[in-house]
Amino acid sequence: MSDPLFWLGFSLLLVAVSLTAVLVALIPAVTELARAARSAEKLFDTLQREFPPTLEAIRLTGLEISELTDDLHDGVNSASGIVKQVDRSLEEARTSTHRATVQTRSAIAGVKAAWQKWQRYPQKRRRSRERLPAPKSPPFEIRNPPPDSNP
Repeated sequence: MSDPLFWLGFSLLLVAVSLTAVLVALIPAVTELARAARSAEKLFDTLQREFPPTLEAIRLTGLEISELTDDLHDGVNSASGIVKQVDRSLEEARTSTHRATVQTRSAIAGVKAAWQKWQRYPQKRRRSRERLPAPKSPPFEIRNPPPDSNP
């Protein structure tokens, strides 16, 4: 057993058996690796076909959302302006109503005062006629103008 050739042959045999065992174990692993590579290739092809349109759809959706946001913002601003106009109109209507009420009260007070004055006027007129004596001379006298002193 001390023959070096024997040990060399035995070593080579063990190396060959080990390599064979590794190759036998490696074959299913390589087969699975090839199958995984084909699956990955199919996945990458699908992604290459589907991903750009999906990204484009996402981009368009983002643009539409931006447009809708702008439209909504414009609508809110428009509604705010309309609410302000309605508020101003209501305030003007309140002011006009108040002015009309004051003017109506003033007009009614004026009509009442005029009515009272009108009611008292004929009585005063009658009284003043009763107090004054009747005129005895004609109200108008015609006088001759003085003669001209210049010849």
